[in-house]
Amino acid sequence: MSDGLRDRFRTGTEVDELPAHSLLNILRIPSPVVQSPWLLIIRRMGYALILLLVNALVAYADRDGYNDIKTFIDALYYAAVSLSTTGYGDVTPVTQQARLVNIIIITPMRVVFLILLVGTTLSVLTEESRRTFQLRRWRKKVRNHTIVIGYGTKGRSAIAALLADGVPPNQIVVIDSDREVLDNAEAKGLVTVVGSGTRSDVLKLAGVNRARAVVIAPNQDDTAVLITLSVRELAPSAMIVASVREADNSHLLRQSGADSVVVSSETAGRLMGLATVTPSVTEMMEDLLSPDEGFSIAERLVREEEVGGNPRVLEDVVLGVVRSGELYRIDSVEAETIEPGDRILFVRSNAGPEEALQQ
Repeated sequence: MSDGLRDRFRTGTEVDELPAHSLLNILRIPSPVVQSPWLLIIRRMGYALILLLVNALVAYADRDGYNDIKTFIDALYYAAVSLSTTGYGDVTPVTQQARLVNIIIITPMRVVFLILLVGTTLSVLTEESRRTFQLRRWRKKVRNHTIVIGYGTKGRSAIAALLADGVPPNQIVVIDSDREVLDNAEAKGLVTVVGSGTRSDVLKLAGVNRARAVVIAPNQDDTAVLITLSVRELAPSAMIVASVREADNSHLLRQSGADSVVVSSETAGRLMGLATVTPSVTEMMEDLLSPDEGFSIAERLVREEEVGGNPRVLEDVVLGVVRSGELYRIDSVEAETIEPGDRILFVRSNAGPEEALQQ
């Protein structure tokens, strides 16, 4: 069943096997300075046209010193063949003054004109080569990164939480088939891959086999199941967090290999129900889920002096204890005593240093 579904999304071209220069429009790594090569070319063409007009004006002003310049078009023609070093030889300076002007003015302009043309070509080629080298190096060195599949509302919220928790933007890879939304992701410093998360070659291109975690946030539950199957097959040790719209499908994701499943519609429905009865509870829940302000839920390793104690007496508001990958709520028997290697799940204040001191 899973193989049949996977085959439906396969195509003949495996993008992860393409050479680096062919991936420039598929895998994009943010650069601190982004300048369009077309803008660079247009700007330098403008400079070249200015040089051409100045050359034509100089030649036309001294047209008596040339053997065949009678109109401004003749002067423009001479400027074009002269600056481009074509040199047909039908128009030449014949007086000493015209030849001196050629040596002092026209020849330097010809050199500058060639520099503009060659410089533009080299700039474009150098930029492409730099991006190709950067892409090739990233693919070799990327490790322990987080992949977010789907840059919709859920994907953007997941990324906001990651960034608020201190994850560097260049350690987050976004996979989506919509180039427009990926432009927004790239503007935030995120690495982007154009393609469908259902394709194994796209996942390989994003380095899924070396990823620390994968967040699966598509719009359809069946797509989420297929992506989860593909990710688990390629990355057996990665943490997979998947989102589904319907709770009835959560067991399918767990059977497919998801470590954690978030039911989006059910969670939203509960918050809406709570808002009609106890709006303050909903407000506090939204505060805990918002990473940038108020309070948030965080996790930390227990300190040496805390081992052997009861988590209820700690200064932090403890919600649970994570032991050997298993979460124990604060009211459970297993969480009565802190053991070495435990991790504490607690409520953290997101207030700045000055606000924290005032509190």
